[in-house]
Amino acid sequence: MEDTMTSTLIYVGVRSSTPPTEMSWRAQLDRAEEVVGTAAAEGGGKVEEEELEDLVEKGRAWVLALAAAVVAAARRFFDWVVSGDWMSWWPFWRPDRRLQRLIDDADANPADPAKQSALLHELNKFSPEDVIKRFEQRSHAVDSRGVAEYLRALILTNGIADYLPDEQSGRSASLPALLQELKQRVSGNEDKPFMNPGISEKQPLHVVMVDPKATGRSTRFAQEIFSTVLFTIAVGLMWVMGAAALQKYIGSLGGIGASGVGSSSSYSPKELNKDIMPEKNVKTFKDVKGCDDAKKELEEVVEYLKNPSKFTRLGGKLPKGILLTGSPGTGKTLLAKAIAGEAGVPFFYRAGSEFEEMFVGVGARRVRSLFQAAKKKAPCIVFIDEIDAVGSTRKQWEGHTKKTLHQLLVEMDGFEQNEGIIVMAATNLPDILDPALTRPGRFDRHIVVPNPDVRGRQEILELYLQDKPVSSDVDVNAIARSTPGFNGADLANLVNIAAIKAAVEGADKLTAAQLEFAKDRIIMGTERKSMFISDESKKACLFKLLYFILRELILTAYHESGHAIVALNTQGAHPIHKATILPRGSALGMVTQLPSQDETSISKKQLLARLDVCMGGRVAEELIFGEDNVTTGARNDLHTATELAQYMVSNCGMSDAIGPVHVKERPSVEMQSRIDAEVVKLLREAYGRVKRLLKKHEKQLHALANALLERETLTADEINKVVHPYQEEPQLSFQEEDFALT
Repeated sequence: MEDTMTSTLIYVGVRSSTPPTEMSWRAQLDRAEEVVGTAAAEGGGKVEEEELEDLVEKGRAWVLALAAAVVAAARRFFDWVVSGDWMSWWPFWRPDRRLQRLIDDADANPADPAKQSALLHELNKFSPEDVIKRFEQRSHAVDSRGVAEYLRALILTNGIADYLPDEQSGRSASLPALLQELKQRVSGNEDKPFMNPGISEKQPLHVVMVDPKATGRSTRFAQEIFSTVLFTIAVGLMWVMGAAALQKYIGSLGGIGASGVGSSSSYSPKELNKDIMPEKNVKTFKDVKGCDDAKKELEEVVEYLKNPSKFTRLGGKLPKGILLTGSPGTGKTLLAKAIAGEAGVPFFYRAGSEFEEMFVGVGARRVRSLFQAAKKKAPCIVFIDEIDAVGSTRKQWEGHTKKTLHQLLVEMDGFEQNEGIIVMAATNLPDILDPALTRPGRFDRHIVVPNPDVRGRQEILELYLQDKPVSSDVDVNAIARSTPGFNGADLANLVNIAAIKAAVEGADKLTAAQLEFAKDRIIMGTERKSMFISDESKKACLFKLLYFILRELILTAYHESGHAIVALNTQGAHPIHKATILPRGSALGMVTQLPSQDETSISKKQLLARLDVCMGGRVAEELIFGEDNVTTGARNDLHTATELAQYMVSNCGMSDAIGPVHVKERPSVEMQSRIDAEVVKLLREAYGRVKRLLKKHEKQLHALANALLERETLTADEINKVVHPYQEEPQLSFQEEDFALT
């Protein structure tokens, strides 16, 4: 009954004198709500039965009821949108919210000048006119800050011009009176009326009557909606552009955005293609010299790849990993290139530093990509150069590196078997590799590539000299014997320096002198020709030792002669190679000693001889020039001697007081004191021995010093000729490692 009555009332309300088509939806809505509200208040009403029957017959009652309900809901939604605070979280609504909060606080505390000043300060940012209006209402307390904001608003709105003099109208300035009144208002004296526009004909007050309910609400709402749309569009564009730029950058790096294995060049493994390589760049085992043992082991791997049935018939398995270790320049990468040239299988290679990028997970993905490509072409070889870049011992703070290493460990020996894939790696630092990486099953073979011996150095020199014109006076064997400790890279550098020297001199062939120059440059450093002294000064030095300008040269000659005389007359010392007083690198002179052949161990007598030779320069200065004239030129010798003595005591057990003990890096205070005492004892004993020896052979010392002053550089044969007339017994030669003294 109530539903029928409500529908009837709505129908009656709609069927008013104004046709529905001519009434706006707002008017229809108001009329319907008025009728419904009246009916609900009165508890019902009478409806003509004819109209009701007519309505039921036409079947429009439910349509009108539904339309009225939709209109009412739409009106409520519109009012909620207009008056609601549902979008106040956007940044451009926040200033309005703050301003409204300040207005509420100021209205709630009209006697608080601080709150009034805070409101005026914030209101000046949006509407200086409102600041003037509020200030001139005189219903709120003010302080000096409020007066300042009021004056600021007058300036912003150009209202200050009303208080300035006007010559055309004859108006006098009222600004002083305004300032006086503001001062009185701040101090609380408000006896005089406030001078504001509207109290005189010259300053009329313009009044506009505005409905408070319609004070720009629709306009303000439209502005807010427009600003919201603009802000959303701007944020969206910035996000899209940033994502596109990031995607482009990642794509240029072969980044995370690439899909599929090897879809990006940075993820695709590098495969050596011998068909498109220049013939001179294809290396074989014939190009590898000086490491026969390592080459022999790798030749077995190549033979296994070429003829696997030869090994598998007895149950042998292909090694999973081969780790090449050794000092820099010994030929580890060259061996890998030789395997790539010899093996008839695909050869994939990567550098250890190529796995990691700025993005986490890139390294692990590149490892997967490398092994997935290798599985497709098995049997094959995968070579990782400088594997210590990713295979070092795992640390807690290096999570991204651990992921790359974990992926490498899984690929080499995980649940999935990689049959037919041999992983080769090279490193200069095998000690820092993770134990899980170097265990059998991952790297089955550890091949050490050492520095070449005499025969190996000779083979390397012959290899590098075979395509160069060489003079007949070049003795390759002599050069090999005089370059102990040189690796393949050093020998290649030696030949290259000699070739450049020959080109500079315009020679047609490489001579022994040019190769000797290159060797001296590598061992002793570059000559400092700017410190050379003229020949006239050198000759004058032989006759007049009083010239102060030549003192340093003379001292250097005796210093180096002391080293040489001790080396010549001490058993177990290095055979002398060359002595010079020409500056080399940071040294003013140098005595170099070279062995006749390689040795792997050193005796205590040889180490003590080294100590004696180190002390030779310092003792020679003291004997010739006196204790007070000893210079700092022996500091490097003393440093070398001290390090050697500590090595003998702490590492080699060559001290009676300490005994045959290897002392750890950080010994106790007591043990360190005992070690220091033994080191000082060894050095003092060496100093005493050298002092007695040089006093005994003082004639040799003077003769050799004079020869160095005259010729600057002397070879071993020339030194022997100089000191031979003063020798009392035949010279003894002992084989030693390369050792240089300054």
